[in-house]
Amino acid sequence: MGIVSPYILAIGVAWIVAHIIKYSIAVAKGKRLDLTHQLFISGGMPSSHAATTVAVWMVVALKDGIESGLFGLVTLVTLIVCYDAVKVRRSVGEQGDAIRELIVRTAEKVNMPRAAKGHTPLEVVSGAVLGALIGLVVFIATK
Repeated sequence: MGIVSPYILAIGVAWIVAHIIKYSIAVAKGKRLDLTHQLFISGGMPSSHAATTVAVWMVVALKDGIESGLFGLVTLVTLIVCYDAVKVRRSVGEQGDAIRELIVRTAEKVNMPRAAKGHTPLEVVSGAVLGALIGLVVFIATK
């Protein structure tokens, strides 16, 4: 291994690239978000959750082999993260939107909850493809 672990490098590069793409898409759509907010926003295209987990999954597959225990563990975590992004977090975000709408309609005097969106399946697949490409590039660059 060099100065930086290829596993950590894959995670960091995937996270940065995914958020740069998210920010670029937001700007192209005319949204005016500050960079700090955009780097930590939930949801959007592509999924940085999928990108980071698939990037490290790819490095582990190529570096340690698909028969390694580490590959099995990273596969499990990647599947859980991607499932959660689409199913659990997306549902919670939709429920949050419904609650916010009910509060507005009923004019109740309660604090408005934050509604964080999860991801659509397309956003997760896009993040996974991005992560796989970044993982491959990181593996080749750190060989």
